[in-house]
Order: sequence, then structure tokens, then C-alpha cells
Amino acid sequence: MTSPNDPQAKVYSHTNGDVSEFQARLIVSELCKGWPVYRDASEWKNFRSLFCDDAYVWTTWTSRQSIDSFIEKSKEGKLNGDFIMHRECGTMVDLNPLQSRAVGKMKATITQRFEIRGDESAGTDPIVFDVDCDCRFHFFCLYDSGWKVKYVKLIYEKDKLVPVDGKTTPSFTKEALDRYPQGYKYLGAAQSMLGHDVDNFLPTLQGSEIGTANPLWLELYDKIGQWLDGGDVDLSTS
Repeated sequence: MTSPNDPQAKVYSHTNGDVSEFQARLIVSELCKGWPVYRDASEWKNFRSLFCDDAYVWTTWTSRQSIDSFIEKSKEGKLNGDFIMHRECGTMVDLNPLQSRAVGKMKATITQRFEIRGDESAGTDPIVFDVDCDCRFHFFCLYDSGWKVKYVKLIYEKDKLVPVDGKTTPSFTKEALDRYPQGYKYLGAAQSMLGHDVDNFLPTLQGSEIGTANPLWLELYDKIGQWLDGGDVDLSTS
């Protein structure tokens, strides 16, 4: 469920406008699309070129990392068999041309494949399954001799198990799922199965009651406004 209340206090340039605004929004949208296109294909030089020197990103399985540390952890994960893909579902950009600031909002689905090994002696087959997690990437961008990404943080919306063979998925215990918030319960439980220390304090949509917003969701939108208005932001709490 999502809150019916608008989380964003102000409206920025997001459609139409003059040519310079359109061009800026287009460039920022390209930065956003670079995440699924470049990271998933291990095009690390292209991926790194999207970011400022001192950029930071937050994900479930890495928590807060500098962009260079995140790239190294991504390489290590792939070497260890992590298979994480991203499907972009749509991207819009909020722009404040007076402050040379923008926030790209990319709807996406994280899809990660997992395998639970079978036991031949016990007569059990391996289980191969995906976890699909609908989410919303936020790319905090600035212009400094070109548009670059300074921060990336996600809002996790909902997730599910997907049987690769059309019928078989694992059964996670309630205790395992309850360690993580609504929005990435299955993703968190499955990633922890691989040995990742999953961050369970990331923004999600759901509040404690139906129709209410998660405070971390609202706080992230406050930070979006501060960023677009030219302020410095600390995303470590939102």
C-alpha cells in the first residue's frame, strides 16, 4: 500500500520548459539509465564515468559505499556468483536550473537469481528461483563542468519470489522474513542466505498502518527538496 499524500513539497522543472532545461533533463536521465545498462554488463569504466569523484550509493546488500568501493564489491559479488540484473521501467527528472541541481527518479525492478543446492543422497533437487523487487532509484545530480551523480538511494516498493521452472520456490520462515521491512523482505532474506550483511534500514513505501507513509520515505523526499534547492544533504539517516 502507498500513502495517498504527496511526499514532495514543491514542483520543479520536470516536463516542457526551454531547450536548455530539456537538454539538462535528458542528460540526467541518461545518467540514470547507465546503472542498469553498464553495471549489469560489467562495463565498469562507463559506469564509473556517471559519478562524481566522491559519490556514494546505498543498496540492500552493500549499505553505504563510495562509488569505487561499490564497484569493487560488485566485481567480488559477480566472482562469487551474484547474479543481479535491473529492468528500467521509466525515468523522470526534477531539475532546478538556478542551482544546477537535479534528481533523477528511475522506476526499476531488481531481479536477482538464487540457487539452493540439492542433496543427491537425500533425493532433493536444487531449487533455482528469482526475487523481483520493484523499486525507485533516486540519482542526486549536480552540474560541475558536466552533469554527474553525487548520490544514489532507493525506495523499495514490493518484492516477490519467482519460480524459474514455473512451480518451485523456497519457503522462508516468518522469522527470516521479519528481519527486513515490507518492500524487500524476500530480497533481504535471499541475499542474507548468500552471506551478505543486508541493510534493513532503507526507505520503503509502507508505514506502520494502512495508508500511512514510511518516515524514511518522507525523509528522503525532504532531502530531495533540500538538494534541489542547493543545500548539502546527509542521506545516511533517510
